[in-house]
Amino acid sequence: MSTAALSTRPGQVLADLLPSSRVAPRVRDAALVLGGAALTGLAAQIALPVLGSPVPVTGQTFAALLVGTALGARRGFLSLALYALVGMAGLPWFAQAKSGAALPTLGYVLGMLLAATVVGALARRGGDRSVLRTAGTMVLGSAIIYAVGVPYLAAATGMSLTQAVAAGLTPFLIGDALKAALAMGALPTAWKLLDRNS
Repeated sequence: MSTAALSTRPGQVLADLLPSSRVAPRVRDAALVLGGAALTGLAAQIALPVLGSPVPVTGQTFAALLVGTALGARRGFLSLALYALVGMAGLPWFAQAKSGAALPTLGYVLGMLLAATVVGALARRGGDRSVLRTAGTMVLGSAIIYAVGVPYLAAATGMSLTQAVAAGLTPFLIGDALKAALAMGALPTAWKLLDRNS
């Protein structure tokens, strides 16, 4: 089957276009899941503190959304589940080399798990093939992360919901818009290049 057929067939995500033998698709999937978790952990180390907030600006959310979109719902879920579980168990690969299950920012990690699953499902329906659809996919993914992360932050720190929104959502909106713009350029371009080079 040609790359052109794969890249235009509904139900495909970018990772499905990677070659694998008939005998070892599970090995490829395991490598993709491990790679997605590792990418998210590495991106989490790109972190800038935000004055007055326990939540830093990181590359973690961008990586989680890209992992979900590129790998699809199942592999995206498994990647972020692995990332969350290993970080909670003690590997210091959450933002700013932190780990553990008692972090006030853990809700964002759990939100990323859900968001990666949702954006992966949307990608299988073509949610990453055009600029506008990619924008919608990324906005929804970000909203899911905040919908879990902000209330968790409030509960973990004793902040009111208004305070948690001010500390854990508002300072990040411009950065999220920039991350969405990057994805809007990168993902549809990847599909166009695959179509052109096939």
